[in-house]
Amino acid sequence: MSEEDAGTMAKADLDLEAEYNNRARVAEHPTHIAGWYRDAAAYRATARCELDLAYGPGERHRLDLFHPQGGDAGGPVVLFIHGGYWQALDKSSASHLARGANERGLTVAVPSYDLAPSVTLSAIVAEMETAAAFLMQRTGRPLVVSGHSAGGHLAACLMARPASSSGRPIVAGMPISGLFDLVPLVPTSLNVALGLTDGEAHRLSPIHWTPPAHGRVVAVVGGAESDEFRRQSRDFVTRWVEAGVMGSVHEVPDAHHFDVLAGLADPADVLVDTLVRLAAKA
Repeated sequence: MSEEDAGTMAKADLDLEAEYNNRARVAEHPTHIAGWYRDAAAYRATARCELDLAYGPGERHRLDLFHPQGGDAGGPVVLFIHGGYWQALDKSSASHLARGANERGLTVAVPSYDLAPSVTLSAIVAEMETAAAFLMQRTGRPLVVSGHSAGGHLAACLMARPASSSGRPIVAGMPISGLFDLVPLVPTSLNVALGLTDGEAHRLSPIHWTPPAHGRVVAVVGGAESDEFRRQSRDFVTRWVEAGVMGSVHEVPDAHHFDVLAGLADPADVLVDTLVRLAAKA
């Protein structure tokens, strides 16, 4: 039996619904999500920011720019993309996650995007390409891309897209609890809104795309997340490192899917250290 066949059989034995349905896995998820919105609103009230900048024609084609209070260091802009399995949440849930990078001298952009089932996943990827191009044109700077869960998937997609799609290459990224191989989602309830076939899921999986030349990526995942989420980050980094990217996996000890990104609000956290380090090389 080939290694690939063995891997396929192992996946077939998994309860994919249990592995990927994070809201079912973490009973207190409503408390965490409510906390995101509360903390995000509080940060917007005090931050030096530009809100609801239009990067496209749609109602949700808007992004917020958060600037360092003490002045921008002049480096790359961090683009952080919210999660929600491409079918929930918006930028107003993530404003506070700009705090850590802001306090280290980095400007942070947080976009919204249209949600499934109103649009396809292909359309959402294209919207993030448009947002990235808008941001680079407006600021004249390169990007470091990050994002949580579905946002991690979109961040990886942006890194793998040709420069012509987004204005210039995006060579530095930090996906958090990202989804890089979408095929395992097809038989789960999470695919009801997405409507992905196996073929579409494979085509939209950045683990199979050509990564950026001279790229750098750190895939972050929680130590208390499901086996599949931890596997996805490992497999993604392995594949991209084989293709020439400088990559690593950082596991946040004891973190589950809804608190793994909390460190972004703390300028002293290792996640913010990682963004600063990636920005220096972008």
